[in-house]
Amino acid sequence: MKLALCIGVNKYAGAPLAGCVNDAEDWADVLGDRGFAVSTLVDGQATRAAILAMIEGLIESANYRDTVLIQFSGHGTWVPDRNGDEPDHRDEALCPVDYRQGLILDDDLHALFDARKHGVKVVMISDSCHSGSVTRFAEPLTGDGASVRFMPPEIALPPDELPRALIAQSTVKAAPRHEALLLSGCNDLEYSYDASFQGRPNGAFTYVALRALNTLAPNATYRDWLRAVRNYLPSQDLPQTPQLYGTSTMKRWPVL
Repeated sequence: MKLALCIGVNKYAGAPLAGCVNDAEDWADVLGDRGFAVSTLVDGQATRAAILAMIEGLIESANYRDTVLIQFSGHGTWVPDRNGDEPDHRDEALCPVDYRQGLILDDDLHALFDARKHGVKVVMISDSCHSGSVTRFAEPLTGDGASVRFMPPEIALPPDELPRALIAQSTVKAAPRHEALLLSGCNDLEYSYDASFQGRPNGAFTYVALRALNTLAPNATYRDWLRAVRNYLPSQDLPQTPQLYGTSTMKRWPVL
């Protein structure tokens, strides 16, 4: 059994995006064609509670040899680490549509993914900051350039948390935890971008990743997929570097 959840949020209060719902729909189409049972949450549906509940349900229903894939397109941000498990003093976070009521921390995802049954594969695909973009195909959405998918902490966090958040600027990164294989649009210090392709908004990483997918051999691995994506990313004008985080065994999993 292969289960997927595709999430895309454009309608952020104070920081709207343009290509994220298209991303989710594009991923859903591709994953459906590859045998996944796909659920979607877009814009107003993609609250923190709904996203966490849907992920929890998919993880609980998956059994040995099943695959659960979570795709997210939207704003990313960081917050101060509260439990001392991050050497850089930051937790990375995804922004649901109701981000002002709460973010989805990497700790939240860790707890959900860690609850999987033995032998369940979990894959996360994130087109959010800190993620990436490309210029070979891209037309900026505005004359000033493509929009970044980063929610600054001063917007994402309550005012009483800002001083501590903005002081925590260390760039020493924690060792990644490997409950899931993560394919992301860029590294932790880069941005992910909205762009436009033939007049249609998309995340640049999503656009490139899905087209690279079509070039892969039938037995290709996630490591092969990353190499194909990096034929186009990073680019000179939009300098993001797609990443693949996981164990060596995970990186050798067959794609999708």
